[in-house]
Amino acid sequence: MKTFGRTNGSSATSAIAYRAGARIRDERTGRIFDHTDRPGVLHTEIVLPGKWADADMAWARDRSSLWNAVEAAENRSNSRVAREILVALPAELSASQRVELVRGFSQELADRYSFAVDFAIHAPRTDPRNFHAHLLTSTREINSSGFGAKTALEVSDTQRMYRGLPPFHRELIDTRERWAILANAALREAQAEARVDHRSLADQGLDREPRPQLPRAVYEMERRGERNELAERMRTEHEARVRARVERASAQMAAERGRDGSSKPQPDRSSKPQPDRSSKPQPDRSSKPQPDRSSKPQSLEEIRREARESWLRMRERNAATAPGPAPRTRVLDDDLSR
Repeated sequence: MKTFGRTNGSSATSAIAYRAGARIRDERTGRIFDHTDRPGVLHTEIVLPGKWADADMAWARDRSSLWNAVEAAENRSNSRVAREILVALPAELSASQRVELVRGFSQELADRYSFAVDFAIHAPRTDPRNFHAHLLTSTREINSSGFGAKTALEVSDTQRMYRGLPPFHRELIDTRERWAILANAALREAQAEARVDHRSLADQGLDREPRPQLPRAVYEMERRGERNELAERMRTEHEARVRARVERASAQMAAERGRDGSSKPQPDRSSKPQPDRSSKPQPDRSSKPQPDRSSKPQSLEEIRREARESWLRMRERNAATAPGPAPRTRVLDDDLSR
């Protein structure tokens, strides 16, 4: 989520014109925002709360009229005028399935918060999997004649407590979880094996370093072929964290081998008669991994090589047993801005 406000010079009319690839005149300032030549806008749509389905809401279904009304409803110099929700769309879905997924999610949000939602689905720019949607919402509740009070998302945590609502961060987590549920339902219906997960890597039990998130301005500079010291420093720090994590894992493995090793003297049982256990069933220990007590602590390169080989073997097994692509999980924290 992100917000647009007048404190930093943002406007709802400018934000929606860019995302929807539209031409809108801001009646408050007289400025014209024309992005009709923008490529990559696949679908745009305005979604309103279901309780107004029978009302005359023609003014709200016109993009220019809607967002100029949003601007007119705010009279403070530091007003927050719009909120954006950015979602990554599964590349495994068809174009129509992606539209239905975003439309359903937008309708749920509109019904829950009583605001207007104007969404735009964008095509990937560089990564061919990165279909995504921008959901621009009003910060006030919409009615048949205009806009009323601020939505529950815009009030402070103190006011939320008085209203019996959870804190804002809980609201954000619940919204992310709901998106994951709807996206996975769409993937199941499309008979795709991929799934998304709204949780952090730590909550998923994944011991790996998340990829660095470059600021938008930095990313755009690199797209133009410009060198950026901040991006280079972020990548260097990320590589250092990855190396430290691998080294910690290597040290832990070495310590475990040391504890399981044959450092204690073992009694000589060769001269004692051994009982005949041939008639008794023996437990099957073949499925339990046996510690390798003969090997020395592995180097960083050996650990990496074994990890690559294990991964390749796993892919070969999945390819041999499954008709489609191997199952995978996509994390929502991945680089949505790209």
